[in-house]
Amino acid sequence: MLKAKTKSQIDSIFVYIALIIVALFFMLPILWVVRTSLVTKQVAYQIPPDWNAPVTLDNYFTIFRDNHFGGYFLNSLVVSLFSTGISIFLGSMAAFWLARQKKWKTGLRVSILSVQMLPAIVLVVPLFNVMTNIGLKNTYPGLIVTYLSFNLPYVIWMLISFIEAVPEELSDAAEIDGCSKPQTFLHVVFPIIAPGVVAAGVLSFLNSWNEFMFALVLTGNETRTIPVAIAAMETQQGVQIAELCASVVVVIVPVAILSMFVRKYLVQGLSFGSIK
Repeated sequence: MLKAKTKSQIDSIFVYIALIIVALFFMLPILWVVRTSLVTKQVAYQIPPDWNAPVTLDNYFTIFRDNHFGGYFLNSLVVSLFSTGISIFLGSMAAFWLARQKKWKTGLRVSILSVQMLPAIVLVVPLFNVMTNIGLKNTYPGLIVTYLSFNLPYVIWMLISFIEAVPEELSDAAEIDGCSKPQTFLHVVFPIIAPGVVAAGVLSFLNSWNEFMFALVLTGNETRTIPVAIAAMETQQGVQIAELCASVVVVIVPVAILSMFVRKYLVQGLSFGSIK
């Protein structure tokens, strides 16, 4: 028995070592970015790095004062929040209808999935022409509608499995008591699938927050988002590495804070729809 216990402890040690190595593999690049954002431009380019360099916040002041990063941050926040909110509002209702649909159920699902399988690069030129012709290029609504084209199918596809995990008897009982279909969804189904809605919302927000290709084509100086602003830091004089790292940290912080608040719901939501 003692031998089995010793073997179990050794196995646990190897597991922890493996987890530490994997964690360092993902964390070290982030820590390096944070370190580079806190040194001067001259020190950021030094090889080998100067580990005794003084800490400074000049790079953060520079991106907000000279690069108008605050405006780009606000653009990304507005577009991501509106795109996510509309996707959740429309996608949850569409998923409820599809989950309870008996006719054409498989065909509709395949159609939604096929939209996700279409390469984004194929849609860039058509969307650019459409947005230009209807006057939505370089506007918030134009970018929000564009993000809905890939966020909405994703949210619908993700929420269908959550709604299918809710017994239909609950919906039937609510309708017998006099609830309409919208009331049944809002008061009975939606509270149950709330963890799934949070998970879909977070992932939809991240898709919009990190999107680069459509934002590059459809935005201008006034509506430029953070990914496009960061890409613009590669100049003819080279990459402004210290300011770029400061910008990356600013991008990561809101996502990290959001993940901390919704972590419990996110884990619960991602596992809820897989078990019936």
